[in-house]
Amino acid sequence: MTRQHTRLEDFRVVGERLRNWGRWGPEDERGTINFITPERLVAAGRLIRRGAIFDLGIPFDKSGPQDGAFRSNPLHMMSETGAGQDFPGGFKFADDYVLMPLQCASQWDALAHVHYDGLLYNGFPADSITTKGAEHCSIEKQAKGIAGRGVLLDIAALKGVDWLEAGTVIEPEDLDEACERQGGVEVGTGDILLIRTGWRRKFLSEGDPAAFMAGEPGLGQACCAWLHEREVAAVGSDNWAIEVLPGESPDVFLGVHLILIRDMGMSLGEILDFEELAEDCHRDGVWDFFFAAPPLKITHAIGSPINPIVIK
Repeated sequence: MTRQHTRLEDFRVVGERLRNWGRWGPEDERGTINFITPERLVAAGRLIRRGAIFDLGIPFDKSGPQDGAFRSNPLHMMSETGAGQDFPGGFKFADDYVLMPLQCASQWDALAHVHYDGLLYNGFPADSITTKGAEHCSIEKQAKGIAGRGVLLDIAALKGVDWLEAGTVIEPEDLDEACERQGGVEVGTGDILLIRTGWRRKFLSEGDPAAFMAGEPGLGQACCAWLHEREVAAVGSDNWAIEVLPGESPDVFLGVHLILIRDMGMSLGEILDFEELAEDCHRDGVWDFFFAAPPLKITHAIGSPINPIVIK
């Protein structure tokens, strides 16, 4: 069901209620990833039983979903092919490089990605972000990697559609119903929650970047409390902003981002591909697995490209 422009509780009030500032100390810049303890990581490793690997990253190339209005797709260029080289013994080499926005394809948002009222997560000043990058809460602060127990909730399948329509709000009740429908799978402390809306399938079916970026189904504001109560470590989705667009209120842009990242300190993984994984989960009935998606250590960066791996 689509719900737009309804009266919501002020996101600042919600953010203050769910705020994790100081929970892991005044200097913390990792946020809810702290929920992934060594013990939980070891337990997640025990979920590997078949050795089946699924890659969740989309291709980094010109066929990506960016329409150029805000971000562009990656530009891959060759600097050497071997032509014209003359090394002893006939040695030849090829080299290349990529020019791209760090958040144009599968990626993590750093905790410095969004802010309001002059403050970042944990109370760091927003003006510590300069043209040289983010002094606090940048992506390399997650350099130990984001890995642990992953859980996929297939909301598109729950609703019986290939993909949810843009503007479709995912409510906490939908998350609960998906858990029950998927054999009673539980979402709890330190888990990495993956939400399938079918938006990647839509793009693969239609090949229309403008339609992909024009809006999307996604989490509604009420889901922030659901995630907070369960102490979820991170959230990923197959859309480009995690949350529903157009948003629930015309007066706030990306309010779920503001609550999850700035107040709760939650890393968000966007533009992922769950199609192969979802098919396997429907087949074997196993919806939890080992998940690993380390960011690149790009100093002072606001995000990082990733190719998440699931192992079942």
